[in-house]
Amino acid sequence: MLQRETLFFHWIFKTNLAMREPGFLSTRLCTMEPSIEPFLPIEIATKLLVSLAIGLLIGFEREWAHKELGVRTFAVVSLFGMLAPLISAPFVLVAMAGIIAILAIVNIANISTHRMPETTTTVTLIVTFALGVLVGQGHIFTPTASAIVVTLLLSMKPQFSRFAGGLTQEEVKGAVLMGLIGFVIYPLLPNRFIDPWELLNPREAWFTVILIAAIGFVNYILLRVYSTRGLYYTAVFGGLVNSTAVIAQLSSTIAQSGPNARRLATVVNLLTISSMFVRNLALLLIFSEPAGLIAAIPIGLMALGSAALVWWHRKVPVDSAEIALGSPISLRQLTSFGVLFVFIQAASSLGERFFGQSGTVIVSFMGGLASSASSTAAVASLAEHGHATPGIAAVSTVAASIASTLVNLPIIYRETQDRDLVRDLFVISIAITITGLGALLILGAHR
Repeated sequence: MLQRETLFFHWIFKTNLAMREPGFLSTRLCTMEPSIEPFLPIEIATKLLVSLAIGLLIGFEREWAHKELGVRTFAVVSLFGMLAPLISAPFVLVAMAGIIAILAIVNIANISTHRMPETTTTVTLIVTFALGVLVGQGHIFTPTASAIVVTLLLSMKPQFSRFAGGLTQEEVKGAVLMGLIGFVIYPLLPNRFIDPWELLNPREAWFTVILIAAIGFVNYILLRVYSTRGLYYTAVFGGLVNSTAVIAQLSSTIAQSGPNARRLATVVNLLTISSMFVRNLALLLIFSEPAGLIAAIPIGLMALGSAALVWWHRKVPVDSAEIALGSPISLRQLTSFGVLFVFIQAASSLGERFFGQSGTVIVSFMGGLASSASSTAAVASLAEHGHATPGIAAVSTVAASIASTLVNLPIIYRETQDRDLVRDLFVISIAITITGLGALLILGAHR
């Protein structure tokens, strides 16, 4: 015992001497944990307002939907999420576990009283807590934008239910296939030319397929939504999907429209090709902005000319028309478009090598008779990689668009058997063609 006491007092004596050494106190303070500084009032006020706004925004929607968890609950949970990371990182996990436990108790109580569990509201409350955590960490845009999107999705339940109820099995498969080709197949393809002539880059070709399929799928949805409002809506949105297919299917409807058939056919044809012009210009701008800027004037003038003629014939009475384009996302359609795109791209490249610039334009015109979208994407891809000049890509796109305009005429005649109608449409098509070509010549003279 005496030895222990002696050692203890010896340790105190040495410590006392060490504390008297200069710099001892500052050294010890530097090795201690930093003290917690007070939060800046302005920063905390901003986070409070943002988290409160998020909770109120989502909570009011749930309140209007007559849900058990309403505006106060969502506002408090959002504030709780904001405060959690200010306390500590582990506390965020504990708080999240607590929120989930409370929600589980609420849903179990609902089930025990023979009520449906609030699945959507439960998930939304957890998301609201997560958004509050992001605000607490200093993020503003991400949680705010996410809250707006969440509220929009919640408020559009009737529209989504109506749309989902009208979906066919083919359309659901199309949506799944869209995800497959975009997120599974695309990353696996090699990003290099696989042939000695440098004509085919699988990943670039597949990206074009994805882009065209995405544009077609979005416009197909718009067509499904708006086609019941009238034939004009059908012509506009259908033309963005496939102008030739729309003309082929609407021609029979036009032929049965009685005395208004001629003027109606003119309007529908002009609306369809106007949409086709806009789509082709958008594709060209996406792949090659310089080429798109060159083609903007001639294609824009052709589209405006078509729109002006539509305005002239706007008083034609029309009804809604049902067309069956089928889902634009299917293995057969993707395969056919991919093969056509690769063929046109290879032919355009070879045409440019052996016949110069005119070869690319001729191939694009011939390809436009089958698919102006494929021709535009092919020549735009060549321009993007320097295998064609922006000017040639612009001229080729105009040529493909003109070809797609002219190919509608025999289709309309086959359904209507009206030579006077086809003659009138031919004159209009030639006028539109001259407008586009004239604009190209003027641009070429000033370059």
